[in-house]
Amino acid sequence: MTVENNGPFPGSGARRVPLSRQRAAVLQYLRGQSGPVTATALAQVCALHVNTVREHLDALVEDGLAARERSAPAGRGRPAWRYRARPPQESPAREYAGLAAVLAARIARTSADPRADALAAGEDWGRVLTAGQEPSADPRQARGRLLDLLGEIGFAPEADAEARRVRLPRCPFVETAREHPGVVCGVHEGLARAALAALSENPQEIELLPFAEPGACRLHLDTGTVTGGRPRPGGGEPGEASWLTQPTRYGLAEVRLPDPFAVFPGRPDSP
Repeated sequence: MTVENNGPFPGSGARRVPLSRQRAAVLQYLRGQSGPVTATALAQVCALHVNTVREHLDALVEDGLAARERSAPAGRGRPAWRYRARPPQESPAREYAGLAAVLAARIARTSADPRADALAAGEDWGRVLTAGQEPSADPRQARGRLLDLLGEIGFAPEADAEARRVRLPRCPFVETAREHPGVVCGVHEGLARAALAALSENPQEIELLPFAEPGACRLHLDTGTVTGGRPRPGGGEPGEASWLTQPTRYGLAEVRLPDPFAVFPGRPDSP
């Protein structure tokens, strides 16, 4: 089985270049902090202007050497970014594309339920990436924090103003996802589900639409519920046209596509 719609482009990130002496010093100071810090706090430690430190920190995030998250809201205004150094052995997901391909093929070939195993693996990954972070009381802020995390990994999310409808024009594992969509897309759904659960005090449903359009996947956040607590397909208002029309098989029983026959050639067999 192959995917006709190529979906997102491969995840892109800055090509690593040697650090300047000043940027390397900022990284060393960041590694010496006991927890995430703001650019203002680190600037005092480094004895540099805050704008200079912020520029270095954002470049370190882009290079995968640091991570950032929003501070807890306190009064008016947008919460400041807090930065932390990644452990030396921690690398961006794109560097493990080869390993991901091997593991995805193994799960698809040997698992009795590839979809469930992929979701469980993704949820474990999401919990690891959000470990130690405080949940947000504001659902919109929690969704924004999830998008920041997905951006770090390499999905380059593009969201509406409420961070509910999201395009994912990049995917760090898109080549493997085209070959094993049931596994790779399941991992990504599990990641988003567990990460949002950890970052939000209020439960929020998600729906992932793999290869939903040429050039992007779609992610719907805070989709709402219908009677009985089941997610409402598409997350829209009653009567609104939904992206989600038919369930597809091939291990993606819960991930729904706008037109499964445009994405996967051939009509699925009847159960």
